Amino acid sequence: MEPTLRPRVKVCCIASVEEAWVAIRAGASALGLVSAMPSGPGVIAEQQIAAIARRVPPGVASFLLTSARDTATIIAQQRRLRVDTLQIVDMLADGTYDDLREALPGISLVQVIHVVGPESLAEAVHLAPHVDALLLDSGNPALAVKELGGTGRVHDWQVSRAIRAAVAVPVFLAGGLHAGNVAEAIRQVGPYGLDLCSGVRSDGALDPAKLAAFFAAVATA
Repeated sequence: MEPTLRPRVKVCCIASVEEAWVAIRAGASALGLVSAMPSGPGVIAEQQIAAIARRVPPGVASFLLTSARDTATIIAQQRRLRVDTLQIVDMLADGTYDDLREALPGISLVQVIHVVGPESLAEAVHLAPHVDALLLDSGNPALAVKELGGTGRVHDWQVSRAIRAAVAVPVFLAGGLHAGNVAEAIRQVGPYGLDLCSGVRSDGALDPAKLAAFFAAVATA
């Protein structure tokens, strides 16, 4: 896919309706709501996810981050929580993307690719035709306790650039982004979207000053 010069921004690890609106007013076009994970920050109860999703205005996407690997669980989650986008942070083991599309018409599917090396390119090319977008992150699903996001680490952007160029769906870039490196990330990768959590937080809370600096850096990249 062609590079995007002014990527959209998804602010992840949203913990409350108040945080959601801080991110939206700063310019976020998508919000990430984290359900149960084996590790990492930002996990909130499903009741809270549903409450936030109800308050997200038209034009702003609500992403549910799910670590479930079977489609029946993922379908049930979406029907309970009413988000408009599913961010699948691990690989499906039971069921298919077609099962998700049939059960959840109109719900966007975003598959996370954890960029661990050049081999991630082949994985991305294989999965891209089945989803609406890919999200390139810096986790490691092979660990005993899986890392499925929120590591705050930067991965190899050259691999991310190769993935973006090779696939025909939009690509979000995640992993250690902040105001100080996002311009270079945009230059190197050209992603459709940017995804961040720790880079705009202080002591775990969304930081309006860091958000403003991030969006300013994106605007001038």
